[in-house]
Amino acid sequence: MNIKPIALALVVSSSLAAQVTVAHSEHTKGIKPAPESAVQAEFDIVHSKVTTEGNVAVFHMAVSGQAGDKKPTASGALGGSRVFSYVWPTTLDSALVGFASKAGILAFAVTAHPDFDDTPLFDENGDGNLGNDGNVWHSHWVVLAPDSTCGENALKVVDIEEGTTPRLPKTWPGLPILIDSPGWSPVFDADTVEVRVPFDDIGAVEAASFDGVTAALRVNESVHNPLLCVADVFKIASGDLSLPGRVNQ
Repeated sequence: MNIKPIALALVVSSSLAAQVTVAHSEHTKGIKPAPESAVQAEFDIVHSKVTTEGNVAVFHMAVSGQAGDKKPTASGALGGSRVFSYVWPTTLDSALVGFASKAGILAFAVTAHPDFDDTPLFDENGDGNLGNDGNVWHSHWVVLAPDSTCGENALKVVDIEEGTTPRLPKTWPGLPILIDSPGWSPVFDADTVEVRVPFDDIGAVEAASFDGVTAALRVNESVHNPLLCVADVFKIASGDLSLPGRVNQ
């Protein structure tokens, strides 16, 4: 047996692993879970943090693989379709971004989903069509709450009950759920995804706690109540969704 190619492969593999370890060790602040081989590398969180620069909050997440490299396969229908997401659940009051106060868990999310478009004000792929950009990574504010219909201890994006008129952000995309499409563009760079989000009340952000989650959501077959369930959690940075991260710490 010629062991030279095997030895070379081991050396290269070790070198790459060392580079990843060094890169991840350079991450500062926030939550830094260990890599997990059982989690898809594109969603294997190794760092989640939120920092501020002036009146801008920077939402940052790093994974052990190539961030944003995997998207759902198109199903051809809205009902039952999947959404992949990088999510920062927070303790921020939902009123801060235009929903009613204390409406649920306010989370910032970066998502992709090929079967529908929920950013009607923006042309992410630049083709002049505002309604075909769902598969391009984009950002949302969502309000989450438990719903046993989605599964045991599962969360959903809060539904808007028929006949009600809740307080909604100006960039609400028209879906019957508590979701906002503010248009803040995510930036993917190798193993990281970052989004810069301006705030009028940056002090409220600096006092908040957060976590990091990667997950797949599913559109219910009935396409309402619940419309959008968290169906498959890939990884939680804290391990238990305790939101231990502190902004700028």
